[in-house]
Amino acid sequence: MFSVETYKGSKEEQFPLVIKQLKALLDGEDDRIANLSNASAFLNHFLDNINWVGFYLVKDKQLVLGPFQGLPACVRIPLGKGVCGTAAKNKRTERVADVHQFPGHIACDAASNSEIVVPLIKDNIVIGVLDIDSPIKNRFDEKDEAFLEEFVEILVQYI
Repeated sequence: MFSVETYKGSKEEQFPLVIKQLKALLDGEDDRIANLSNASAFLNHFLDNINWVGFYLVKDKQLVLGPFQGLPACVRIPLGKGVCGTAAKNKRTERVADVHQFPGHIACDAASNSEIVVPLIKDNIVIGVLDIDSPIKNRFDEKDEAFLEEFVEILVQYI
């Protein structure tokens, strides 16, 4: 059973506890949707100043909306389009300080001002992306990026 924690200290001090909790949350469960659902809820609980967190999964050469927390979102995103499609196509994290300056940004929530998208890569194939939006410009930094990449690396082992 998941227990609510009060996170104290710096990001560097909090992240190891979150990774430990993620492993405990996923341990013994191999259902992809269940694990992605819990992962999005967990990040929504842990991260501050965000307005959307969730997953898009690759299906028929496009990204299709998966489990998420937040307002209803775009259902399909072509690979190579927007921040999510770009991260998936290039197989690398996209951290965008101001989404309004990103060429071809797809605005699902008008309140979003910054975004980070981490590709889910399994056996060198992109199977989806983790997408997190914030109403605050420049919300995500290098530390967030490194943490979320580690988070996704662990999560992929369970989906």
